[in-house]
Amino acid sequence: MAGVHALVLAAGRGTRLDPLTRLVAKAAVPLAGPTLVERAIDWLGRQAITDVVVNLHHRPETITAVLGDGRHLGCRIRYSWEQPILGSAGGPRHALDLLDSDPFLIVNGDTLCDLPLAPMVEAHARTGADVTMAVVPNPAPRHYNGLVLDDEDRVTGVVPAGQAAGTWHFIGIQVARHAVLAPLADGTPAESVSGVYRDAMTRRPGSIRGWRLTLPCVDVGTPEDYRQAALSLAAAGAAGSLVEAGAELDPSARIVRSVVWPGARVGAGVEVEDSVVAGAVRVPAGLRIRRSVVVPAGVVRSGDDAAVHDGVAIFPMGSRTLSA
Repeated sequence: MAGVHALVLAAGRGTRLDPLTRLVAKAAVPLAGPTLVERAIDWLGRQAITDVVVNLHHRPETITAVLGDGRHLGCRIRYSWEQPILGSAGGPRHALDLLDSDPFLIVNGDTLCDLPLAPMVEAHARTGADVTMAVVPNPAPRHYNGLVLDDEDRVTGVVPAGQAAGTWHFIGIQVARHAVLAPLADGTPAESVSGVYRDAMTRRPGSIRGWRLTLPCVDVGTPEDYRQAALSLAAAGAAGSLVEAGAELDPSARIVRSVVWPGARVGAGVEVEDSVVAGAVRVPAGLRIRRSVVVPAGVVRSGDDAAVHDGVAIFPMGSRTLSA
């Protein structure tokens, strides 16, 4: 795998993870110590992929602050800046000049899947595909679009959510050739699976392929997904919690099945269950919190479904009215 470059996609707004992504980019959320993007880069490094480009748009300073130039992570990191955000195909197109290997890897900055990459890259070369996407059996066909694969792993169609039973789900790890993206106009937003790749399936059948997996992958799509993923990675027990380094808890505080971020301070007698306490928030004494996301009140926007108490905003976990 030496010599293969990787593009880590970290430009997205992370709206499903709101309000946490008002504080940091999705890829910069702490997850049992390291951030999501640090975990992704560590996984690449363990497979001898040490030349990495990260694309940036939303809250970019929260990513560059933890990654820097990558030397402390054993790799070289460079950045592709997007303004405006360019999408799942436009972003990689904008970064092409920084990616010297062909093919190269594209990895979602929030992907956590311990996938061995060498066999996938070898299969991509053997088939002559333009793109090879890692896929798993669609875990939620009512919520996720699905890919249709034939007996030779060629992607033959995209099925919308609600009609996607029996399809495959793209997990955000792929091998791509420059040629599939180079014809796009640089700086123009474009999508991959629903746009460029769908067109390629028609023009050149077999050019888009799947790499079938049954490995478990960590989903951090929503605050509740994030809470569960963080507790799982921290190996917290049934009633355990994750208090990240740099958080401060009064000894009388009761934290159950919850995640507390660095910089948070939790006061005397506070009870927190099945929740996330995020950012430099000061939770006042005696507050009782259940199934909520707790953030500084300063991030609240008009129309939010949030209660505000003494500088603390409490969003119901799973609220559908959070502002994007």
